[in-house]
Amino acid sequence: MWAQYEFRLSARRRGFHLVTNDVISQLSALKSLEIGSLHLFIQHTSASLAINENADPSVRQDLESHFNRFVPEGADYYQHTDEGEDVRVI
Repeated sequence: MWAQYEFRLSARRRGFHLVTNDVISQLSALKSLEIGSLHLFIQHTSASLAINENADPSVRQDLESHFNRFVPEGADYYQHTDEGEDVRVI
């Protein structure tokens, strides 16, 4: 058996965010399963998923610090600029 669902996550600012509870709350069918695989696909050009055990919250901060240095916002060498710079969403 397999099922496919489409759902939306709220907009977030640039960074690393926990989305587990958001995903679970929008996929009520998960409650009836005992075992299985979940495949997620993000329909956004500059978003990605990272899977971590989340045992230590400083891991997310370390990843964000690295990306802020390695992939700076608004670098002049970026070719994909159609969406503009990320803005803080409240």
